[in-house]
Amino acid sequence: MNPFSHIKTIVDDALAGLASDGALPDGLDASRVVVEPPRDPAHGDVTTNAAMVLAKPAGKSPRDIAASLCTVLAEHADIASAEIAGPGFVNLRISKAFWPGFIRSVLSAGEKFADSTLGQGRRVNVEYVSANPTGPLHVGHCRGAVFGDALATLLEVTGHNVTREYYTNDAGSQIDTLGDSVFLRYLEALGEDIGEIPAGLYPGDYLIPVGKQLAGEFGGKLKTMDEAQRKLLVKDRSIDAMMDMIREDLARLNIHQDVFFSERILHENGKIAETVQTMRDAGLVYEGRLPPPKGQLPEGWEDREQTLFRATEFGDDIDRPLMKSDGTFTYFAADVAYARDKINRGFTELVFILGADHGGYVKRLQAVTKALSQGNASADVLLCQLVRLFRAGEPVKMSKRAGEFITLREVVDEVGSDVLRFMMLTRKNDAPLDFDFQKVTEQSRDNPVWYVQYAHARIGSAFARAEIEVGEAVADLSDVPEESLLLLSDETEQRIIGLIAGWPRAVELAAVNREPHRLAFYLYEIAAEFHSYYNKGKDQPQLRFILPKQVHLTQARLALLQMIRYTLVSGLSILGVKPVDEM
Repeated sequence: MNPFSHIKTIVDDALAGLASDGALPDGLDASRVVVEPPRDPAHGDVTTNAAMVLAKPAGKSPRDIAASLCTVLAEHADIASAEIAGPGFVNLRISKAFWPGFIRSVLSAGEKFADSTLGQGRRVNVEYVSANPTGPLHVGHCRGAVFGDALATLLEVTGHNVTREYYTNDAGSQIDTLGDSVFLRYLEALGEDIGEIPAGLYPGDYLIPVGKQLAGEFGGKLKTMDEAQRKLLVKDRSIDAMMDMIREDLARLNIHQDVFFSERILHENGKIAETVQTMRDAGLVYEGRLPPPKGQLPEGWEDREQTLFRATEFGDDIDRPLMKSDGTFTYFAADVAYARDKINRGFTELVFILGADHGGYVKRLQAVTKALSQGNASADVLLCQLVRLFRAGEPVKMSKRAGEFITLREVVDEVGSDVLRFMMLTRKNDAPLDFDFQKVTEQSRDNPVWYVQYAHARIGSAFARAEIEVGEAVADLSDVPEESLLLLSDETEQRIIGLIAGWPRAVELAAVNREPHRLAFYLYEIAAEFHSYYNKGKDQPQLRFILPKQVHLTQARLALLQMIRYTLVSGLSILGVKPVDEM
C-alpha cells in the first residue's frame, strides 16, 4: 500500500462529493492536485494543494474550498484531523487506527510492497555503457553502467516494460586503429621486435592475449594474406575479444544487458541510407548550407551545400548534417538510423545514458526521436559526470590511451561490486563524484553502504535472539494483532513508520525523475533512524526490541524491524546491491 496514493484517493472522493453536492462545479480538472509530505512534519502527516489549484477554475477563494474540504475529510475514518494552512493548503493527520492495517499490508507484500503500476507497461529502452570496443571498461564507464542498470530496475519495479541495451560502436576509424594495434601484437606474438608502440595505436597490454590467440590460430598466415581480407578478419576477432572482455567486466558488476546492438549492421544492411531516404520522403531532410560556428573556424571547415535534417523544427539549436563532402554518411546519420530502429521495435520511451562530454547530443537525439516517431516517442538523454579517484585523499591518475587507466575490474576486485555500485549512486548522475578507495571500505557512519548493510545485519541478529529468548512463535508475523501494533508509540518508532510509509512514493518519484540516487539517500536515512532506535534501547530498557515478559510488544517491534528490512532489501535490490546478513 502507498499511503500517499490512498490519501489522494480519499481527497479525490471528497472533491467529487463536493461537486455532487453543488459546493464545487462539475468537471473541474484535478490533474494538478497532489498529496505530499508537508515541509514541516509538525504540520501533519500529509498536505494537499487541492483548494489552491481548483480555486480559479471554481470561481471561489482557496480558503473557502479548503474549509469545505476539511469538513468532508475530517469525517473519514483514516483522517484524524484536517486543518487549513496559509492561503489554502489542507494539512491532514492520519488516524492511528490506519497504521496497523498499513503495517500488516507491508508484512503481507514483503520486499515488493513498493512495486507499482505507474508505468502501465510502457515499453522503455535504456541504453547505457556503449563504450567503444577498443579496450576494457574503466571506472568512468562504471558510473554510467551502474546508473543505467539501477534506473532500468527502478523503471521495472514501477511497472515499465524495460529493455537494457548496449550500442556497440563497431564501425569507424577507432575500429581500424584497434585492428592495426592487434595486428602489431600478433607480430609480437610471432617473435618479431615491434619496438615502441607507434603514436595513434592502442598501447595497452590487454591486447597482447588477442595477438597471441591469432598467432596460435593462424601461425604466420596472416602476414601473407590479402591485406583487405586480413584487416577485416583481425577487426572481427578484435571486436569479439573486446566485447567478451566488456561483458565479463559488466558481469562483475552484476550487469547483464538484454541486447547488444551492432552499429556495423546499420551500415552493412543499408539502414542508414534507407533512413535518410525515408526522412527525405517525409520532408524532414533538405539540401542547404549551415552558418559557420561561432568563434574560430575549425580546421577543414567547408561552406558547402549538404544534406541536412530539419532538427530546429523539433527543438534543436541547428539543423544537423547527415552526409559528408565525400558522400559518406556522418556519424550522426548512424545515430538517426539507430533511433529509428528502436522506434520500429515499438519503444515509446528512449533513455540514453551518455558521458558528460556528450552534452551536444541531448537536443539532437530528442529532435530526431520526435521527428521519426511523429511525436509518439520521447528521448530522455541523461549525462553522467566524471568520477575522480582518490586513495587516502591523493588523486589516482588514469589515461586510457596511454594504457595506464584504472580498469573497472581492478576497482571491483579491490572494493567489491556492492560497495562500488552503492557509492556510484550516492550523487546525482550529472554531479561530479569523488571515489576514495580508503573511505569506501571504512566501517563507519561516514561510509553509507556499510551503514545501510549493517542495519540489515543487525535486524537479522535481533530476530535470531528473539527466537532464542522468547520462542520461535514470536517471529511469526503472518497475523500480528492490530492491538499489538498500536503499542508502537515511541517517537522513533513513529518516525520510522512514517519513513517506510513514504518509501513507495519515493520509489515512484525516483522513477519519474530518473534519479535512483534518491533511494540511496532514503536508505541511509532509514538506516540512521534504525541505528538510533537500536542505541536508545541500550540506555532505555523499555525500548529494547526483545522484552521476554512483554510478548505482544516484542512481536510488534519485530514487525517494525521486518518492515525496515523489507524496505532495505527493496532499495538495495533496485540499486543492485546484495543485503548482508552478518558483518
